[in-house]
Amino acid sequence: MKPYKFEDLPDIIGKLLTRIDSIEKLLQENKVNSVAADDDLLTISEAAKLLKLSVATIYTKVCKNEIPANKQGKRLYFYRGELLNWIKSGRIKTISEIQQETELKFNSGRPFK
Repeated sequence: MKPYKFEDLPDIIGKLLTRIDSIEKLLQENKVNSVAADDDLLTISEAAKLLKLSVATIYTKVCKNEIPANKQGKRLYFYRGELLNWIKSGRIKTISEIQQETELKFNSGRPFK
C-alpha cells in the first residue's frame, strides 16, 4: 500500500464513499431478490422437487396438516419461504445444544418447560 499525503484525503474519502454507495446498492438488490424468492408461489410438483419428496407424500402431509399449504379450488400451492421455514422447524438439536439450554435454564433459576 502506497503512503498517502494529507492533501490526498478528500479524494480518498470521495472514492471510499462511492464504493460504499455501490456496496449498499448491491446489498439492497440482494435483499430484494431474497425476499422475492421467499414469496415464490410453487405448484405441488415444484414443491415436491424442492423438498425432494414424491407428490403423493406431499398430498399425504397436506391432508394431515403437517406441511404449510394454500388451497384454491382443487389446486394446492406452496410458498417457498414457508416450506423452507417448515424444514428448519424440524431441526434436531445436537447434544451440546441441549446441554447449553439445560445449563442456561438451570443457572437462570427459571422452571423447566
